[in-house]
Amino acid sequence: MYQRLLKPPESAQSYFLFGPRGSGKTIWVKSFYPNALYFDLLQSGLYNDLLARPEQLEQLIPPAFDDWIVIDEIQRIPQLLNEVHRLIEKNKRFILTGSSARSLRRQGANLLGGRARMEKMHPLTAVELGGAFDLAKAVQYGLMPVIWSRADDPKQYLDGYIEVYLQQEVAQEGIVRQLGDFARFLKIATLSQGQPIYISNISREVALPRDRISGYFQIVEDLLIAIQIPPFTRRAQRRLVMHPKFYFFDVGLYRALRPKGPLDTHEEIDGPVLETLVLQNIRAINDSLHLEYEIYFWRTANGLEVDFILYGPNGLHAIEIKRSRSLSRKDLNGLRAFKEEYPEASCWIVYGGEEKQYLDAITAIPFVEFLSSLPLWIGSPIR
Repeated sequence: MYQRLLKPPESAQSYFLFGPRGSGKTIWVKSFYPNALYFDLLQSGLYNDLLARPEQLEQLIPPAFDDWIVIDEIQRIPQLLNEVHRLIEKNKRFILTGSSARSLRRQGANLLGGRARMEKMHPLTAVELGGAFDLAKAVQYGLMPVIWSRADDPKQYLDGYIEVYLQQEVAQEGIVRQLGDFARFLKIATLSQGQPIYISNISREVALPRDRISGYFQIVEDLLIAIQIPPFTRRAQRRLVMHPKFYFFDVGLYRALRPKGPLDTHEEIDGPVLETLVLQNIRAINDSLHLEYEIYFWRTANGLEVDFILYGPNGLHAIEIKRSRSLSRKDLNGLRAFKEEYPEASCWIVYGGEEKQYLDAITAIPFVEFLSSLPLWIGSPIR
């Protein structure tokens, strides 16, 4: 097991731990809390019992038990949170893990009224992999822990991962009525990877109503398998593109879903890959080390762009991604325009070369060096 950057909270306060399936939540919890009482709601017998009688939870806890109580996949029984809330008042301590916030949000579940904090688990990062990090493997198969620990066939694992989500998260929970339409949407959505979302265009592509497409985008976010990045508009002086950008959360998942055929070029498929890899490392570092950055992108109406803007207590950072091994002046246009508008910003261009370069107020840095030292670049040493 690789050492994760996320550390258990120092306080005895109960907390939620959310993250996509396969991101390592269960292994992490069991490694830090070996004496915890563990309830897995994926076990059908336990699930059926607690679904029928949530109050039975208290009867499953020994009266004198004073260690942590873990409930895995809490989103499967949102009403169980009322019992958890009541037991917290009796000085019980809970860790509530989940791979989806959708059912909790839709059913107006009791989120414990501030009595539990929120933590997030992501796939692995280059920092956590250390010397084992391999850029070629990461851009091909992503950073899911199983890929790096025991998967003999990474492609087979990723194909199975998609099937598990469709069968267990979407079909069993009744999230969508037409599973075939949703599966088709997932593939079409990969064409928007790293691009602003234009709902009307996608609606025409998949021949489904606009409101259903909007709902599907919300579903994949609720299932924690995709995110939308909003535009950075603070103190804006230029006309900006206002549609959010879309990303599946992991490179491997994106590749597994992306349609491939005679009309799909390698350039089209590989284009968003390095951008996605950088983003998923940024999100994991940000959440694991509690850096509190908000993540944006910046694109002007006339085509100037910066892939990622990080804004928070540790500063303002502008990060552009380029696959090429060498850089031209044109590659720096977006960062230079952003720097003119926001002189406070630290500007980085992450590229496929081998040498670190200093280009006016912009630092060019190779991919592996940037990813492997990311906490230092964005303002916080590893704790």
